[in-house]
This record gives sequence, C-alpha cells and structure tokens, in this order.
Amino acid sequence: MTQKYDAVIIGAGHNGLTCAFYLAQAGLKVRILERRDIVGGAAVTEEFHPGFRNSVASYTVSLLQPKVIRDMRLAEHGYRVIERPISNFLPQEDGGYLKLGGGLERTQAEFARFSAADAATLPAYYDALEGVAEVLRSLALKSPPNVGEGLRTLMAGAAQGWGLSKLDLAAKRDVLDLFVKSATSFLGQWFESEAVKAAFGFDAVVGNYASPDTPGSAYVLLHHVFGEVNGKKGAWGHCIGGMGTITQIMADVCRQSGVEISLESPVAEVLVDGDTVAGVKLESGEEIAAKRVIANVGPKLLFGKMLAQHHQPEDFRRRMRGYKAGGGTFRMNVALSELPRFTCLPEPGEHHQSGIIIAPTLAYMDKAFLDAKAHGWSKRPIVEMLIPSTVDDSLAPPGQHVASLFCQQFAPELPDGRDWDDEEDAAADTIIDTVEAHAPGFRASILGRQVLSPKGLYRKFGLVGGDIMHGHMSLDQLWSARPVLGHGAYRGPVKGLYMCGAGNHPGGGVTGAPGHNCAKEVIADGGSFRRFAAV
Repeated sequence: MTQKYDAVIIGAGHNGLTCAFYLAQAGLKVRILERRDIVGGAAVTEEFHPGFRNSVASYTVSLLQPKVIRDMRLAEHGYRVIERPISNFLPQEDGGYLKLGGGLERTQAEFARFSAADAATLPAYYDALEGVAEVLRSLALKSPPNVGEGLRTLMAGAAQGWGLSKLDLAAKRDVLDLFVKSATSFLGQWFESEAVKAAFGFDAVVGNYASPDTPGSAYVLLHHVFGEVNGKKGAWGHCIGGMGTITQIMADVCRQSGVEISLESPVAEVLVDGDTVAGVKLESGEEIAAKRVIANVGPKLLFGKMLAQHHQPEDFRRRMRGYKAGGGTFRMNVALSELPRFTCLPEPGEHHQSGIIIAPTLAYMDKAFLDAKAHGWSKRPIVEMLIPSTVDDSLAPPGQHVASLFCQQFAPELPDGRDWDDEEDAAADTIIDTVEAHAPGFRASILGRQVLSPKGLYRKFGLVGGDIMHGHMSLDQLWSARPVLGHGAYRGPVKGLYMCGAGNHPGGGVTGAPGHNCAKEVIADGGSFRRFAAV
C-alpha cells in the first residue's frame, strides 16, 4: 500500500470537499479520490457545445449552508450569487401566466388575479411554513441521534426535539401534515386556485419520482424552502460562473489547507482488515492505506458495489437492498441562438431570469408521474427551465444563451426491458416539444444540446437511478433513519467507515451539511485531533 492517510474520501463532490476542509483544519492528513477528471461531483460547469458553458447537473443556489460559506471563506475567493428577481414563472394552459416571488405584496397581487382568498391566505401560509422550516433548519448542522446508543441517543433526541416541543399546537399540526401528507392534500388546506397550488407544489416533485398525491411528498416541498441567498431566506440564485465555481473554489481552499486531491482515481473497493477499515483499492489495482474511509457516494453505490457483502451484517444488507433510490430526473443543457418567446409573455423580461416552470397544475404533475410509470416518461413532462446567461455573460457568446432543462417523471428504469441509451433522444425531443408548445420557435433556436437520462446521470455522476438526492426523501429515510436506523450519524457498519453525502441527514441539494456533520463525527471519534471552533 501507498503512504497511509488519516482519512481518504471517495468523491470530490461538494460534500466531500467540505468534509475534507474541516478534517484538514483539525490536523488530519486527508486525500480525496475522484473518479472524473474534474472536481465537483454533480456541481460542475463544463462546455457542452463550442463556446457554451453551463452547470451540467446541479444548476441553482439556495441550500448551501451559510456556515460553510463563512468557514471556507468562499466569498473571499470569488463566490458570488445573483438573486432571481422573481422565484418562478408558470405559463398556464389558458394562455395566461403566474409569477411567484418578488416580495409578499407583489406575490399577493399576482395571486389575486387567480383568487382573492388565496392572496389573503398567503401571509399565514408563509408564516406556517417558515415556522416549521426554522426549527428543522436548526437541525441541519447537527448529527441525528444514533438509535442504539442508549442514554446518548435519549439525550441527543431530547436536545434536538426541544425546538419542536416549543412550537404551539397549530405549528405542531403543520409539522405532522408536512411529514405525512401529500403535497396535494397539504396545499388543498390552504389554497383554492390550481395555478397557485402548482406554484408551490412543483417543489414537492423536484428530484422525487412520485406524484404530488403521494403521501409524504409535502416534506419534499418543505425541504426546498430551507435555504437562503445573500441572507434572504427562501431565495434562489445563480452562482457566477456556474455551480462549478463553487466546487473549484472549495477545492482550492482544501488544497491550501493541505488536502491532496487525486483526479481520475476511481475507487473499486473499500478494504477491510478484520472488523476495521484498512483503506481503498482503486480500479487501477493501487491500494491506498487509510485509518478512515469516508464515502461521498450514495448508499446504493457504497454498499452495493464498494463494500463487500460479507463485511455487512445480514440485517443491514437486507435493509440496504430495500433502500429506495431513483429520482426520475432527466437533465438537458441547450445552446440557444436567442431567448425563448413565450406566447403568454413574449418579450424579454424578468421571467427569463426566474425558474420557468411548465407544470400548470397538480393534476398535470400527477398525470406525468402515472405516464412515466406506465410508459417510461410522460408525453407532457414537468420541465423547469433556467437561462443563467441572462445574468452571467461568461456562459455563452454575445447575444446567445444557455438554458438548463431540469425535467421530472422519467422512470429510473424503463419498463419492458427498454434501455435509456436507445430512447433518451426521443425523450429529449418530447421535452423540447413541451417547451415549444408554450414558446413557438424554441426548437429552431437550439444550436446544440447535452442529454442526460437517469442512466446518463448515473454513468456521468454515479447517481443511481438518476437520483439527485442519493435516495428518496421519504419519512422512512430521513434524520436518524438516513440511510438506515442505527447508522444515521454518518458511521457505516464497519469501524472507520463514514458517509458524508446526500444519502445522509439532512439529504439532497448543494448544502455542505452532510460533509460538515460527518467531519464533526470523525473529529469526535479521533479524540486527539484539534477540536476547532469552525466545526
């Protein structure tokens, strides 16, 4: 084996980089092993057509923890986010449109065009959602109580449950609703307009291969309001240079802290000696010794391919086989000769700088899911378009644009034995047809495209089933049960094996929270390492 490290991290995605930074600050000798020729995992910026660059997979900023931003001093190294002027723009099937965001009063005025009652209800809805989000936000940078540790479990559970216990009865009812109800049921308690419900319900199907009618989908809606941009809670924005700017800066900060980063170094196997981690073996055959192995890959990949089955307890193996992953996401990046001209709002404007949502009702979203289950994808899929070149001219030639198409309800595995490699172009054409129906001329403006089906997302980024969350965000796979009860505090079933990715609390999105929390647990287990204030 080569030189021994205190910790080897599998994968240079943002959580792996975050974890490495904190470990290095605590005095550990750390090496990151990345399969691709670029750091960043799914948060990368690449040229996909001559002269056109874009965030290839992850594409927008909100959930990145302010503490991580501060501790890694990202802003000092060039991290800059432009807020959206409005959150979302939803073309409607009757030729109208709805805009969400831009402040409470403005959103109320917009909602009043659809329902005066909904406009009046909006402040109370925001207060209810924020009340729950604030408590859960406070748990994001805390390790869940690890069930099975006796008194320590009870104490940690009581401490973390204190915030919830202080909520009044109405707020506790909201917590219950958000965790167990469908988005359709939850939103139906608040609003009457189908357009308004769709504006909020879209968040419930992001990265979630499920209908908004599926019980528990309301929580996914809540998960997407945890974030902030430039101190504004719930806001979303664009990082100048794309998402790859974030991870490139993180990598530079890690290197300055002494972290070694090895590219084109795919890990084949986690090595175990007796009941303790010994290091990793690369696909090249090279073995690297390490006291700790920290996986920034999804649980399905780690326990299905990298850690031999005989090193996993029988009950753990069985439960990991049942771990649900597969997000139903289809990603496209397109190079455009001009901005799309929407029939309902054809001229350039703030809507081109927002999230453009083609999913006018919850019923539309439900039908998209049912079609995907039956046929592989919907003929009218859910599409979110962002055009970051409207605020960042570094991404496209002058006068031209790039657009991200983030599309939902594409089966992780196609029915009837069909293969995504044979059908992804047809699915991509369906997506373009869907946009074309609202913005005639869109197809003719496309100069080039990059297509990533669920299989393509797995091949490129290691996202099993195209799951951007590394596993379903359902009640049975949250908090202490993420990825499985007894291993919710970032520790695997083998001594010295840790997990720092989105398959752990608090879940998916570019947050840095799992990386931060995992580092804290590693440092606590080490005993002799420096416990620095940043963690």
